[in-house]
Amino acid sequence: MVTIETTAVLRQECVMNIKGNPRVLISGAGIAGTTLAYWLARHGFRPTIVERAAGLRSSGNPVDVRGPAVEVAERMGVMPRLRQAGTQVTAMSFVNGSGRQVGRVNMRAMQQASGSREVEVTRTDLAAILYEASQDSAEILFGDTMTALSQDRDGVDVTFDKAAPRRFELVVGADGLHSATRRLAFGPEPRFVRHMGLYVATMSLDGSAGNEHDVVLHNAPGRLASIHPVHGRALAAFIFRHPAVEGFDHRDLAQHKRILTDAYAGDGWRVPELLLQVRAAEDLWFDSVSQVRLGSWANGRIALLGDAASSVSLFGDGSTLAMAGAYTLAEELAATPDDPHSAFARYEDKHRVLVDPRQGNVATAAALMVPATRAGIITRNLATRLWPAAAAASWLRNRITPSRSLTPAAT
Repeated sequence: MVTIETTAVLRQECVMNIKGNPRVLISGAGIAGTTLAYWLARHGFRPTIVERAAGLRSSGNPVDVRGPAVEVAERMGVMPRLRQAGTQVTAMSFVNGSGRQVGRVNMRAMQQASGSREVEVTRTDLAAILYEASQDSAEILFGDTMTALSQDRDGVDVTFDKAAPRRFELVVGADGLHSATRRLAFGPEPRFVRHMGLYVATMSLDGSAGNEHDVVLHNAPGRLASIHPVHGRALAAFIFRHPAVEGFDHRDLAQHKRILTDAYAGDGWRVPELLLQVRAAEDLWFDSVSQVRLGSWANGRIALLGDAASSVSLFGDGSTLAMAGAYTLAEELAATPDDPHSAFARYEDKHRVLVDPRQGNVATAAALMVPATRAGIITRNLATRLWPAAAAASWLRNRITPSRSLTPAAT
C-alpha cells in the first residue's frame, strides 16, 4: 500500500532524477494548461504558461468534474473547494413554449444510484480554482502568444508576440479548439477541425433563475435554450443546429449576436427576453461545436492537450478529459524525462481510450438534447416522464459520459 509518506519520497526521487529540470512551455492558462503545470512542477519540470488573454478567461457555462477528473482533483487537494463552488442543481426540467413542464429528469437520483462523486461547477470557477492551485508552480505570461516555433533534436525555439524569444525543451499546446500551437506545429485549422452541425452560446443573466435546483430547458426543432441556476445567479445557454457559417470568426461578438438572434427569432417560452439580453451582452461566449481529429498529438518535441488535440466540445466532458489528459501527460513525461517522444506516445495511447468513444457520442448527445424535429422532442419528453427517474437520468447520462477511471498511480 502506498502511504502519503511513501508518495512524498517517490516524488522527491522523481524530481532529483530529472537532470536540469527541463523547461516546458504550455500555451493556454485554461483547465488543461494549469493542471499540467501543477503536475509537471511536482515532477521536477519548470513550466511556463503563455496565455493570449490579459487574465483568466472562460465561459461561465456549467461543466461536470467526474470520473477520472475527480481523482485528479483529489490528488491536487482541490476537491473540497470544487464541492463548495458546486451548483445545487438536482434536476433537468423540460418546458414547452408556454412554460408548462413536459418532462423532468432527477439527476440526484441518478447520482445516488450510481454512487457518483461528480460535482458540477461553472467553467469559470473550475478554471480559477485550478489556476490558484498551480500559480506557484509555473511562470505565467499573460497577454502574449506564440508566433513561431522552430525545433531541433534538443529543444524548441519559441518566438512570442511581445516577450523576447526563448528556448524550451518541450512545448505543449493546451490552447483550445482554435489552437495556435496546432496551427504553428501541425498545420492550418481546417485540416483538423470539423464542424458538427451545431453552435453553442452561453452568457450570464441579470437576476436569479428563480428555482435554484432545476435547470430549465426549452426545445424548438433544432434548438435548445436553457436557464441554469448558480448560487443565486443565472446562466443562459443556447445550442442549435446550423450548417457552418461562411466567414465565421470566433472573436467577432457582433457576428455572434446576429447569428444567435436570427436562429431563435420567433421562439416561445422566455426566448424573446433572453435575446434582449443577448443583444446587450458583453460576456457572450459563442462558438461552433466542432471535433478535432489528428493522426498524432505530437510532432517532435511539441504535443497537444485537451481541446487542441481532441475537442469534443459539447455537454461539458471536455473539462473532465482535459484534467485527465494533463495528469497522464505529466506522469508519462516524468517516467521518461530523457525520452519525451516515448512519453508522448504512451500519453496518447492511454488518453485516446477515454477520448475516442466520447467523440463518437456527439451525434447521440445532440439527438437527446437538441432533437431536430418536433416528433423527436415529443419522444424525448415522453421518455423522461414515463421511465423511473433514475432510469431516465441514467439513459441520458450514459450516452454522454466517459466513465473510465485513471490507472492507479503512486502520486
